[in-house]
Amino acid sequence: MNKDQIKGRFEETKGKVKQVTGKAVGNRELEHKGRVQKAGGKIQAGYGDLKKDVKDST
Repeated sequence: MNKDQIKGRFEETKGKVKQVTGKAVGNRELEHKGRVQKAGGKIQAGYGDLKKDVKDST
């Protein structure tokens, strides 16, 4: 795993926690921030996956 994969998955997890917490307490802003953070983490992890695939294929 490279650093983008690790950081991305960590951000994804933090975003999921915020999203669930926001939903549980009825805080739509926190829920929305969680969704955005989760999506950003997913993008970063995907970028890390792509970098790994390119490195492995060369």
